[in-house]
Amino acid sequence: MPKILLLGAPGVGKSTHSAKITEGFNIPAIATGDILRDNLKRETELGKKAKAYVEAGDLVPDDLVIALIKDRFSEDDTKNGYLLDGFPRTIAQAEELDSYLAEEGSGLDYVLYLNAPKEVLVNRISGRRLCPGCKAAFRTSEVPDGFCPGCGEELVTRKDDQAETAEKRIEVYNEQTAPLVDYYKNKGILVEFDAAHDIDTVQAEIDKALGVQ
Repeated sequence: MPKILLLGAPGVGKSTHSAKITEGFNIPAIATGDILRDNLKRETELGKKAKAYVEAGDLVPDDLVIALIKDRFSEDDTKNGYLLDGFPRTIAQAEELDSYLAEEGSGLDYVLYLNAPKEVLVNRISGRRLCPGCKAAFRTSEVPDGFCPGCGEELVTRKDDQAETAEKRIEVYNEQTAPLVDYYKNKGILVEFDAAHDIDTVQAEIDKALGVQ
């Protein structure tokens, strides 16, 4: 089973494609946000260390993030493959990950890079609507009346999904994470996809790259 890193800016569709890939290969998705929330909830030693940074509104430092990732890799469900989403975010984290995987006699098989123009990303993000009741997410085109078709609640726009905030999130990505594209391209494991296309078209290209029949 493959060991995959999913790379791309906010709004590019990583969550959607992550779900399809992990379901198809029956491998876990490893996302730093999920791991952090789980450790905080269970009050693990790593969670207690991270809590001080989270409560102060600071970024959790690299060494602690990497410790959380290593701890997650120790679980049995990762032995036959996994999909990384949201980590690494920087060259330093990528180098640390490579070093750790090499020590374990392993390594990434694919880095799937979803790429789309900034205007497409901003339109997608600012077009999201969230139901405060059932927490379902929609695009404005899907709910022209502005109400959740499931529970009837009026849909809202998250602060993170406002156009101005979306542009800032993309700028941060370009500064911190975009350099990983060349890093993994030089390793010969990066496959790029035009994520401006519809979900089914992009997923078909991903399946082809991963050898899914």
